[in-house]
Amino acid sequence: MSKFKALLLTEGMHGMISQVEGLAKALDIEFTHQKVELNSFWKMIPPNLTPVSNIVFKKLKVPDFDIIISCGRKSVIPSIYLKKSSNKKIFNIHIQDPKVSLNNFDFIIAPEHDSLKGKNVITSKGAIHYLTKDEIKNNHSYLEEKLDKQKDYLLLVLGGPNKYYDYDDQNLINIFDMIKKILSVNNLQLIVIPSMRTPNKTINLADEILGKENLVITKIDKKAYLSGLSLAKYIIVTCDSTSMISEAAITGKPIYIADIPAKKNDRRFKMFRELFSKLNITKNLNDKLEIWNYKSLNETDRIAKEIKKKIL
Repeated sequence: MSKFKALLLTEGMHGMISQVEGLAKALDIEFTHQKVELNSFWKMIPPNLTPVSNIVFKKLKVPDFDIIISCGRKSVIPSIYLKKSSNKKIFNIHIQDPKVSLNNFDFIIAPEHDSLKGKNVITSKGAIHYLTKDEIKNNHSYLEEKLDKQKDYLLLVLGGPNKYYDYDDQNLINIFDMIKKILSVNNLQLIVIPSMRTPNKTINLADEILGKENLVITKIDKKAYLSGLSLAKYIIVTCDSTSMISEAAITGKPIYIADIPAKKNDRRFKMFRELFSKLNITKNLNDKLEIWNYKSLNETDRIAKEIKKKIL
């Protein structure tokens, strides 16, 4: 498998990067990652109405490749075009529903809660991602010097606003106040980790309300994220991020979902959370903490093994 090289195509968001890079690493292949940008007019047109042409997207620096792994709406047409225009056999893998004929791809990887069916569809429980148990373990001590060694730790992973969830101050204060009570009752120290989508004002608010006796990481720091996952006894993730909830599930630790009121129909998010609740991976955040067990979720490796069997 190591002879293959991959071209990764995404819109540059953390959740997408995590998925394509995670699959490439699990396949044990070399890869180059390119951010896709559509030309102005085509940004507004859905993929199923877009021609398979290089006029749609800005020129990509395309190295030699054997596999395309794409994720997100903007990468659909570039993936199909590059496969069709190549003078050699290319396998293309798309992550998420491409909203075009599935026959344009060799494999589609879609979360189970999307209910996408097809002979080339591989379903995943939650999102695949780039975190590994070894990577988490190897970064265990990164944050230790900044923490109270006499306490257990609670990790809060913050997402960011999207079209479904509003990160207004009151919604966040409600979550932070609940966490303050949990910390006090259980004698825990909190580690707060922001994501690439977390607004600066949210990080500042967390620092203001929670930072006095706890550790609030104010910059994007993957090592801090990995260390927090390793050190924490309990994990809280905001409800907006299916990718980070899925990443946390590789630890096998109790995961609580911090709910934010939806401003529009969030059916897909709810279906994802219902699945993870049924799998005994997550519970909704309340004022009580429990310890429970589940088999750590590593869908990336499982799916990579399935793909290897079919293309080797």
